[in-house]
Amino acid sequence: MHRTVFTHFDGLCRRLGAGGTVLELGAMAGPHTLLALPSLKSATRRIGINMDPQAAQPGIEMLVGNCIHMPMIESCSIDLVLCNSMLEHDRAFWLTLAEMRRVLKPGGLFMVGVPGFAERRPRPLLRALGLLWKRPLPGAAALESSLASTPSLVVHRYPADYFRFGRDAMREVLLDGLDMVSVEAIMQPPRFIGVGRKPQSTG
Repeated sequence: MHRTVFTHFDGLCRRLGAGGTVLELGAMAGPHTLLALPSLKSATRRIGINMDPQAAQPGIEMLVGNCIHMPMIESCSIDLVLCNSMLEHDRAFWLTLAEMRRVLKPGGLFMVGVPGFAERRPRPLLRALGLLWKRPLPGAAALESSLASTPSLVVHRYPADYFRFGRDAMREVLLDGLDMVSVEAIMQPPRFIGVGRKPQSTG
């Protein structure tokens, strides 16, 4: 995990007072697991889940399982669900999101990081250059084609790499149905980090 991403998650957890029982989806053993965030040192319980066995770490429970079905985690038992650079490798990420919502307590937080793509508008720039040049720009078609593309994180298979997400996907798909949603872009190529809170029960 990039240090900038780790630090950003730590700042969010600190700012929002995250703690209690914490679950990281796709947790990897090592110092850069989100469960090792300094802001979560006082968490009452830290649980990681991964499809592959992970080495034990002090104060962290590592479970083996698929996040699309987590029967070992009780419904409404988790205060904070963390997930970073995992959903792009999950070919049925919508099932994982459903499980995340199931295990999260009402009022609990979900923080997710995903690789995204940059948002830019090349055509107005090209039109302005063409007006200044007063004739078709040499190589304009090739330049426009190039500018219509967007940078994104390279394909990194663990063991496969399926998706990239935009800001709209983060708000309207990954964080759909949650309250207090916020989405931030960091780094280049961009990583989107989103936060939402499960609505309180109304019954």
